[in-house]
Amino acid sequence: MNQSIAIIGGGNLGTAIAEGLIKSGFVQPAQLTITRRNVAALQFLQDKGVVVTSDNSAAVKDAGMVILAIKPFQFKEVLTEIAVALNPQQVLISVVTGIFLKDMQSIVGHQMPLFRAMPNTAIAIQESMTCLASTQASAEQVQMVHDVFATLGKVAVIDEKLMDAATVLGACGTAYAMRYIRANIQGGIEIGFDAKTASLIAAQTVKGAAELLLQRGAHPEQEIDKVTTPKGCTIAGLNEMEHQGFSSSLIKGIATSYDKIVKG
Repeated sequence: MNQSIAIIGGGNLGTAIAEGLIKSGFVQPAQLTITRRNVAALQFLQDKGVVVTSDNSAAVKDAGMVILAIKPFQFKEVLTEIAVALNPQQVLISVVTGIFLKDMQSIVGHQMPLFRAMPNTAIAIQESMTCLASTQASAEQVQMVHDVFATLGKVAVIDEKLMDAATVLGACGTAYAMRYIRANIQGGIEIGFDAKTASLIAAQTVKGAAELLLQRGAHPEQEIDKVTTPKGCTIAGLNEMEHQGFSSSLIKGIATSYDKIVKG
């Protein structure tokens, strides 16, 4: 299959995807095309060898894969613009929030592989959690799109009906984790650390805890058991957090975010 990739929309997300693909070595810069009305803003990518243009239709014409990284309000106009230049041999991926596969199909018209991808902001450092859903795609095409986003972090292939839930857990979840880290830093300052040191300890501890789960495939409680000793300080702190509603408030927060997406 044609390995060239066209990214329609050179904003924060589009450029993060482009940079991640280049850094990972998944594609050569010359195999990437990225569009933006103000092409001068993409000079840093052009300097690396990426093809930069303001012509969306020209960008997708010879691409094997097309990634839509535009704003939701631009979706209909832009996809309608490039639809005539698309063909069934290409793969079309949308990273646009709130756009369904059926929305893409209604504009494209003909049968072609369609994907929704929901990354999070950590894609900028190749540590995204990206969820994928697709229609009209072969197993080989699903694997190919999986491999693209695997260069930018971890990937889960899910049913599209779970995409709203994926947004809450994987995208909103970044904010939840940041709020926990922030509280941890504040607690660290209260017990004697300066802000910079508390921030380093809190962030690295969360990163290490996450890697234990990712690399070992363990359940969180298994790792908790390793640091909780009888009558120790860890279990005392955990129990106090639970008495104050730590787990239940987080679960309620996730459910509230989900309700907001579903019900508006």
